[in-house]
Formats: sequence, C-alpha cells, structure tokens
Amino acid sequence: MRTIALFGPTGVGKTAVAVALARALRERGEDPVAVSADALQVYRGLETLTGVASAQERAELEHRLVSIVPVDATFSAGQYAELAHAEIDDLLAQGRRPIVVGGTGLYLRAALADLDLRPPPPEGVRERWITELTAQGAPALHALLRQRAPRAAAEIDPNDSQRVVRALELHDLGELPDPETGEPPEGSGEGGARSQLWSEDLRHPTLLVGLVMGREALYAAIDARVLAMVAAGAADEVRAAHAAGASETARKALGFEDLLAGDVARMQRRTRNYAKRQLTWLRKLPAVNVIDVGERSPDDVAREILDCGPL
Repeated sequence: MRTIALFGPTGVGKTAVAVALARALRERGEDPVAVSADALQVYRGLETLTGVASAQERAELEHRLVSIVPVDATFSAGQYAELAHAEIDDLLAQGRRPIVVGGTGLYLRAALADLDLRPPPPEGVRERWITELTAQGAPALHALLRQRAPRAAAEIDPNDSQRVVRALELHDLGELPDPETGEPPEGSGEGGARSQLWSEDLRHPTLLVGLVMGREALYAAIDARVLAMVAAGAADEVRAAHAAGASETARKALGFEDLLAGDVARMQRRTRNYAKRQLTWLRKLPAVNVIDVGERSPDDVAREILDCGPL
C-alpha cells in the first residue's frame, strides 16, 4: 500500500481534497487517515489561525498530529519526524491508508523520509560569533544580520542573542533557511538531501501530489481565507496565545504578529508571498504529480489523484 502525500500552497484547498479523497478510498473498501504535515497546526489554541480541519471535516476524515502541543511549548522538525513516522508506520501495519497533508516542505520531508538535520557548525564558527556577541552585544550583531539577510533578521528579536548568533552561523555556512518555510537553500546541509527524498530514500512507497491553481485565483482565495479566519476569531486566538506565553516557535504561525498588531492587510500580503515560495518549492520536486485544481470540485480532483498511478 502506498502512502498518499498532498502538498500545495496555503489556500489551494488541500483539506477539502483530502476529505474527498478519503470518501473515494472508502468506496474502495479502505480506511484512510490524514496525517498533518504542518509546522504550526500541532499547536493547541491556534486552530483557526493555522487552518486546522474543521470539526465537520475531521468527522469525515480523522486527522492526526493536529492540536497536540501546548502553545507555550517549543517544537521542532526532529520531534515531528518521530511522531509522523510512528503514525504512518502504525497505520500501514493496520492496513489503513495514510494521507499526509501539508504545506510545510520541511515537515513533508520529515514525514516521508529520514530527515538529515544540520550538524553543529564547524569548530571556530560559533566561537567567533560568541566573541563578537560579548564585544558588541546582540543588537549590533542583529544590525549586521539585517544587512546580510534582511528577511531572516526581520523574524528575530534584536535582543535574542541565541537566535542572532545561530542565524549568523548559518549565513556563514550558506545554510540560512527561509524564515517562514524553514526551507534551506539548495545544495546546503539539510537541503542537499532534497533530491534523494523522493526516490529510493523514502521510508515507504509514496504517491506525491502537488495541488496548484492559477496565481490570480490563488491570491484571491488567500485574501478571502484570511478575512474568514479573522471573522472566525483568529485575532482572539492570537491574543489568548500571547497572554498564555506563546513559545517562539508558536509565534512563527503566519499572521500571529500581524494580528497582534491588528494589520490584516500585512497578513494577507505575507501569506501571498509564502504561497509563492511554496509553489516554487513544489515545482522542484522531481516525482510530484502536479494537479491544477482550478474551478474543479474536490471530488473531481480526488478522482484524478486515484488515476495517477497504482496505489
């Protein structure tokens, strides 16, 4: 039995397609279960902001690895990989079909393959920046990081010395990841394994499906989705999480800081930019079956997925 993995940009309709796919698989006598591959849906209390499947959708298709971590806890791809591997292995052992659903590329790789996490920096790299930190202070090093990698610097508090030093280390090594996707640059450390993860190095046979739609339609869907999240109480979620001491990793949820500041337009803009990067990453996957959802129904898309190859 092959695992089915659905990847795509935020707003493309992955959950609706997964639910429709589950219906089609049940008609074949199968018992599918969704396994989330999203870096932020693991947090309890941020379900609206992170787009966790609704109660009705979860009633139609069981979703695992959502809402499992307290909002004040930190969480990593390595921790996720252990949980995802256990879930997928257990489902396959029971003869149940795993449908891995997500938009975080790093977590998708973590679910499907043995993730090679970055080794510690070479001797001397960290020591150099620790010395500079002692001499100049975190704000001065943050200013240097802002010159070298402004996007990464924008995501780090100038007084967070640990993260500033780590970012400068990664920049020196050419391995500074995208601050929102967690994706390292091609050919670097963890990213160098990217070309292997969709071939013989997958833990289980997998049908990888990438869902896309026209850029204009996608951006319109994203803007509408953000407004729907706000109407459903996403800003209240964020304020409650902030008051509860949301962890550094929980605060990376797209829109968290924007809604704290009351800037919905910025959340829309940043979400559109994130979707653009997700699409760029998706199209680099060598074994992906790209499906344009367009104006099609989720059931129609599900039927095409089932025609992609033997399951």
